[in-house]
Amino acid sequence: MVGICCSRSILTKTLLFKAATTSLPRRLQVRSLMMADDSSFNKIQIHRDDTTFDAYVVGKEDAPGVVVLQEWWGVDFEIKNHALKISQFDSGYKALIPDLYRGKVGLDVAEAQHLMDGLDWQGAVKDIRASVNWLKANGSKKVGVTGFCMGGALSIASSVLVPEVDAVVAFYGVPSSELADPTNAKAPVQAHFGEQDGFVGFSDVTAAKALEEKLKASGVPYEVHIYPGNAHAFMNRSPEGVERRKGMGMADEDEAAVELAWSRFRSWMSRFLSP
Repeated sequence: MVGICCSRSILTKTLLFKAATTSLPRRLQVRSLMMADDSSFNKIQIHRDDTTFDAYVVGKEDAPGVVVLQEWWGVDFEIKNHALKISQFDSGYKALIPDLYRGKVGLDVAEAQHLMDGLDWQGAVKDIRASVNWLKANGSKKVGVTGFCMGGALSIASSVLVPEVDAVVAFYGVPSSELADPTNAKAPVQAHFGEQDGFVGFSDVTAAKALEEKLKASGVPYEVHIYPGNAHAFMNRSPEGVERRKGMGMADEDEAAVELAWSRFRSWMSRFLSP
C-alpha cells in the first residue's frame, strides 16, 4: 500500500503511547460526535471510477470552492467546525468535506489508527480530485484544498497529483515521497506547523523545514509557517477538541496563533481563488 508509511507509523505509535496513560472517556467522545451540527450541511454523493462516496457541503453557491480534508478521526465535529468557519470567510466559500472513511469515525486513538491504517491513500487522492471537479462542475470557478494532520498530508499530495487544484493550505502533515514528492508541486502551497509538534518526520519542525526546501525547488508560490510553543493539532479549538487534545498530552492553548493561522489562510485562498 502506498501511503505516508513511516510518518504514519510514527504518528500512530506516539499517539497510542500517550493514549495508554491519558485516554479520553468514551462517553465524552460519543457526546462530542453528537454535538456536530449537521443542519448547516447538504449531504451529497460523488461518483468516481467504480465507487461512490458521501460528501458534506456548506456555503455560498457559485463561490470559490474549498475541499476540507479530515484528520485521522474521520468526518467528525472538529472538521465540520473548520468547514463551517471557512465557508463564512470573506465574501464566502463553498466548503466540501469528502468522507474518506466511508461513514466510519474513530472514537478513540486505537480506532482512528485502525481507520487510517486501512485507508487506500491513492484512492483518497482520487476522492479529492473527484471533489474538486464536483465543485468546479457546480459553480466554483476555482477550488482550493485544505486539510489537517492526515488531511494536511493529503492536501499537499493533491498539489502534486491533482492538476485541477488551484491552491493548497496544509496544517501539520507532510506526505511521504512514496505518495507524493512536494518537489513536483503544481499548485501554490501554504503550510502550518507547531514548533512543539513531536511527530518526527510527519509534522515536526524538521519535516516542516524539509517541506520548505522541496517547495522552494518546485518553483510554485509557497509559505511555511512555524508557530512557537504550539503542538500538533493546535487549530482544534472547540471545547470538545481542546479536551481531546489534553487527553492526548497536548495542553497548549494559543488563540493568537490560531487567529494568525486563519488570517494567513484567508489571505492565501483569497489570493489564488478570487475570480
